[in-house]
Amino acid sequence: MFPNHANPLVTAPAETTILAILLAESPLSRVELARRTGLSSTAVTKAARPLIDGGYLHELPPERTAPGAGRPVNPLAVTPDREFFVGVWIGADSLHGAVCDLRARVRATAERPLDRLDPAPVVAQLAELVDELLDSAGEFRERTRQLGIVVAGWANRDTGQVSHQLLPGWEDVALAEPVAAATGLTVTVENDVKALTVAEHWFGEGIGTEYFALVTLGARVASGLVVNGELVTGAYGAAGELGHVRVDPDGPACRCGSNGCVEAIASTDAILAAVREAAGDPELDLEGAVRLARDGDPGAREAFVRAGRAVGTGIATLVTLFGPERVVIAAESSDTLDLLDGPIREAYAELCFKAAARCPLSLRPLPPEEWARGGAVIGIQALFP
Repeated sequence: MFPNHANPLVTAPAETTILAILLAESPLSRVELARRTGLSSTAVTKAARPLIDGGYLHELPPERTAPGAGRPVNPLAVTPDREFFVGVWIGADSLHGAVCDLRARVRATAERPLDRLDPAPVVAQLAELVDELLDSAGEFRERTRQLGIVVAGWANRDTGQVSHQLLPGWEDVALAEPVAAATGLTVTVENDVKALTVAEHWFGEGIGTEYFALVTLGARVASGLVVNGELVTGAYGAAGELGHVRVDPDGPACRCGSNGCVEAIASTDAILAAVREAAGDPELDLEGAVRLARDGDPGAREAFVRAGRAVGTGIATLVTLFGPERVVIAAESSDTLDLLDGPIREAYAELCFKAAARCPLSLRPLPPEEWARGGAVIGIQALFP
């Protein structure tokens, strides 16, 4: 994190645990917090006091836990507006930003096209976008100190360097330090899918799970994994590359150098290329490809079925190996969800190991602001040691 690896908000284990639970599930009584953490009610009160004094938590009016119960309890709740967090997603040709509160609720968004794609101009445009977001409400600037930047590619939180898969020349780019200098904020960088996984685990469908997976569909196919409550990065930072699992040895070439990978069959470009070839129309766009498939064109429907089955096969492998309690599948193009849903579920049901197949799949759209929200959640995560 930059600048100066800013100090976390909480360091004591009890404070850390209580704040983490309340961020996701506020409000809760001290009795419930004690039950979940194994701490005594006295220890919970002691751990919560600095967070109350700092304005991060507040007590709600007394309430009784049940008819005839003893003294009323004062539930503890997060104060969402105590601090705000900016997240920015650097896409292939645009920037998307969001301001979120402590509960990761989006309070403002902004976007702008990238005029130039080399790092220095992107840093300047990113700083302008952050200024626009911080000026969009009176309280944002004075209560914001954390900025999370997410990219499609490799990111090193310790050094602040990134390598962007979709931007030429972005290899080991020092991004955090110049952005911190330009914005005055503490900057954390992360891979966009990993950030989205953390956001979903802390504040979405993954709340309360110890084993969780997120799969993204779009220009890339990727996944993030949570095991024992922690995001899995792997020894070399490559854990979760579902898009580069080979599912068809005779399949099309992939940008990774292999062939028959999930991404080579199921990315947006791969589906569109297959439909164009089947239709004999090299100018066909995605909207036209979707329309052809919905109208029953055999070649177009086959392209979407093949893509969905490739994704379902990859997810069956992931679930069989890691056994998540839940898998969320988020698609950048909501228009394709209904065409992919059935084939994904069919392949998953056929190929997943029987006990593991009890893991439910949830499919939903993935708008650009969700990537930016993932960046903001990385900023929230930076409050913790």
